[in-house]
Amino acid sequence: QVQLVESGGDLVQPGGSLNLSCAPSGSTLDPIRIGWFRQPPGKEREGVSCTSMKDGSTFYVDSVKGRFTVSRDSAKKMVYLQMNSLKPEDTARYYCASACGRLSDEYFGQGTQVTVSS
Repeated sequence: QVQLVESGGDLVQPGGSLNLSCAPSGSTLDPIRIGWFRQPPGKEREGVSCTSMKDGSTFYVDSVKGRFTVSRDSAKKMVYLQMNSLKPEDTARYYCASACGRLSDEYFGQGTQVTVSS
């Protein structure tokens, strides 16, 4: 699998926005799909979105629909997660992976921390 690196996490107030980035880490392979995941404190990792790198079509889980948007730069092999109207329950470590669905830990890197708090 392609190793990816996330960045852009921060502390933000409720209602605020963040834009996370996902970049390949030294790999020359082109992933077919990119998934964004998150792991809230004390909970299991969950899928947030799944994007086709071919046409950009994206599936979002209900809890983020209308607030989160995935975009991609195919030339740079970058994927972005624009998060708007953030809520405290969005607090989590966010990860991107070169696949979607239930994945083993080897697909995930360090992630980036998003904290939504006033």
